Amino acid sequence: MNYEIKDVSARLKATREYLDITAEDMAAKVKIPINEYIILESGEKDLSLSFLNDCAGALGVELIELLTGTEPRLQKYSVVKSGKGLPIDRRIGFTYQHMAYMFKHKKIEPLIVTAPFSAAEQDKPVHMSSHEGQEMNFIIKGKMKFVIGDKTEILEAGDCVYFDSSVPHGMVATGGADCEFLAVLI
Repeated sequence: MNYEIKDVSARLKATREYLDITAEDMAAKVKIPINEYIILESGEKDLSLSFLNDCAGALGVELIELLTGTEPRLQKYSVVKSGKGLPIDRRIGFTYQHMAYMFKHKKIEPLIVTAPFSAAEQDKPVHMSSHEGQEMNFIIKGKMKFVIGDKTEILEAGDCVYFDSSVPHGMVATGGADCEFLAVLI
């Protein structure tokens, strides 16, 4: 699902204002400069999944509420069939499927992620991001070049990496094919 950035930004701003949180306080809560926060909240720049996840946590709402405007309602269990996760297009080329989008009060955000292989990306610096919390990536198929801080690991199907996601990290598919992995954001 390709969300309109302006719609997501408008929901973010409306929720923040409803909760009587200033833009300055929100920027401090998500640990970014106020000028950057204002640009993101205005919809002038693409919103990363990690930024939205941080905002949802700071506002006490579900990530899905910011993305779709729909409140999750399941409380006992949630089944999402193969290929039926809520599609999220956030990072160019990467595809995300949220695997528990209708479960209320989640303690984790489980995503099936496909990182596209690009020969041109193999020798470039890997795009890095950071966000509060911890993360686990379990490789389902393909190979991933995973970079965290100044360390690089090549992960294959069946490999798992668990890390402090406040440390700058990034990944690209390697080995000539796309990489599919389960990402669990905590």
